[in-house]
Amino acid sequence: MDKQEQNLLNCRYFHTVFTVPPDLRQLFYQNQDVCYGILHKAVSETIKELCADTKHLGAKPGVTSIMHTWGQNLSFHPHIHCIITGGGLTEFGTWKHSSKKFFLPVRILSKKFRGKLLYYLKKANLSFFGGLKGLEEPARWESFLCKQYDTAWVVYCKKPFGDASKVLRYLGRYTHRVAISNNRIESLSDGLVTFQWRDYSDSNKSKLMTLTADEFIRRFLMHVLPKGFRKIRHVGIFAARDKKQRLELCRRLTRTRIKVREPETTLEKLTRIFGQDFNLCPSCKSGHMIRGAPCCA
Repeated sequence: MDKQEQNLLNCRYFHTVFTVPPDLRQLFYQNQDVCYGILHKAVSETIKELCADTKHLGAKPGVTSIMHTWGQNLSFHPHIHCIITGGGLTEFGTWKHSSKKFFLPVRILSKKFRGKLLYYLKKANLSFFGGLKGLEEPARWESFLCKQYDTAWVVYCKKPFGDASKVLRYLGRYTHRVAISNNRIESLSDGLVTFQWRDYSDSNKSKLMTLTADEFIRRFLMHVLPKGFRKIRHVGIFAARDKKQRLELCRRLTRTRIKVREPETTLEKLTRIFGQDFNLCPSCKSGHMIRGAPCCA
């Protein structure tokens, strides 16, 4: 969070979620190394190509994408969260702001994303197991992919963030999250695990789910990413190549002030970023721990 704060620009930011449809999730689970990379590629190209179109923005935005693979009940639900600048750098070296509403219509985003992802799946070297074994036959594989064009894919756009600080706090909640946190686990007894989850299909109600310990572990392990996979990626003006020069130009164009801070300790940095006092006594919750002098004995 502290590192990304230096990349924030004085502009609106939008949050968009790209979701893999249910019919493709088993395929993704059986080919994680290949399909996760395809998912990132399809999302980034969808945003960049549509933003480059003068009908929509006509500029290169900054995108931070974060892939998650879980739903609230630990089901396999691969999707990518994107934080996108509400504007971008034009080919003439100027900054172009988007409209107050999202500059990429959801319907167009969905169709473009669907076409990109299915195109790369057709070209990929995939493996098929279990119920998908029959897709090894070219005719059945082609028929399976053609059916995916008949359904509307879910691409969700949230309202723009009010200011850059809210973007940072939001990113912090998503970047290094795992499938379930300890505070959602209600109990563990007699080989059963009970945890809280939100049912988005039922007015976002908070519910309890109980699973056997084996099933809970199985669901949790589905979300361990392939070794070396980068789930967080930066695209457009946030891409690594020539990033420093590009950001300096974007800061000038958007009148973004660079915050210069005095040197601080790790504890001071944690308190500033998270707004929480991490030096409180764990017992009384009011006193502060003080580092003492080393013992000479």
